[in-house]
Amino acid sequence: MSIHPVMQRLAEKLRRTDLPVFAPGDTVRVQVKIKEGDKERLQAFEGIVIALKRGPQGSFTVRKMSFGQGVERIFPFNSKVVDKVEKIRSARVRRARLFYLRGLRGKAARLKEVERA
Repeated sequence: MSIHPVMQRLAEKLRRTDLPVFAPGDTVRVQVKIKEGDKERLQAFEGIVIALKRGPQGSFTVRKMSFGQGVERIFPFNSKVVDKVEKIRSARVRRARLFYLRGLRGKAARLKEVERA
């Protein structure tokens, strides 16, 4: 199924270019805009990218441990809620989707770190 050329041009124009290149296994810090009443602030959500969904409405899933509880958030690439994304470290993984991390705890959930540019 192909996208209509007009829709494709519109998607290209609206695509964000300020996000870094990252892959599953990378640890990222996502600065999320939080609106409280009439004020707006930034809140960091730092965790491991466990899945990427490509395409015009692409998104990425970030998982972190918070007080012993696993927390996952799905962020659309083109969302206005995402202020910026910083890549902190990269890890060597052999799969595109790291859902197996959900069943691991503590040291078992660590990934092998690599140096990537």
